[in-house]
Amino acid sequence: MSARRSDDGGVVVIGLGRFGCHLAGSLTRMGREVLAVDRNGSQVQRFSAQFDRVVQADATEDGALRQLGVASFERAVVAIGASVEASVLTVLALTELGLPQIWARATSQKHAKILSSVGAHHVIFPEAETGDRVAHLIVSRLLDFIEFDDDFAIATIRVPESLVGRTLLDLRPDERYGVRVIGAKAPGERFRYASDDTALAQGGVLVVEGGIDQVQRFAGRR
Repeated sequence: MSARRSDDGGVVVIGLGRFGCHLAGSLTRMGREVLAVDRNGSQVQRFSAQFDRVVQADATEDGALRQLGVASFERAVVAIGASVEASVLTVLALTELGLPQIWARATSQKHAKILSSVGAHHVIFPEAETGDRVAHLIVSRLLDFIEFDDDFAIATIRVPESLVGRTLLDLRPDERYGVRVIGAKAPGERFRYASDDTALAQGGVLVVEGGIDQVQRFAGRR
């Protein structure tokens, strides 16, 4: 008989290395219940006061995970990076428990392929994704940047000097620059959804979406 699933947004985080502990910390600050699991006793002791539940266990064994109540969760993240074998066996164990969402950290494309083949629903490359994002921020005038598949990005940028005072209706950025302005923030004010009569303020910030090259070119206007 399967365990009743928790629908309160709880997440199991397996592996308390740098990525795992930062992830668990972010989820905790978001008000999510976190069950943190690591086979290393010193890591468990180190984080025992920071998260809801921190337990020492071998996550490659589905029996150990079942005893911890992992089967009642909707989501689990395998944050193990040091051992490919351990991460793959942990995904297999979670698959045996039938978790609807299994996220797994990969350290290479080959590792990612294996994780997907054994049951991971989402494979992530935190180091590569962070490196790509920081690279875009370093070489462009973007304030923040999120890249999606198929050459699409959402970014925050300073209002280009040459566009100050103009409205989006007058500017028509989608036609002229291939980007869409979806939000705007004047100095000292909150972000608001953009509309045709939104005027671009000196020192303001815009949220734009579009192709990566188009977003960078728009942000680089002077």
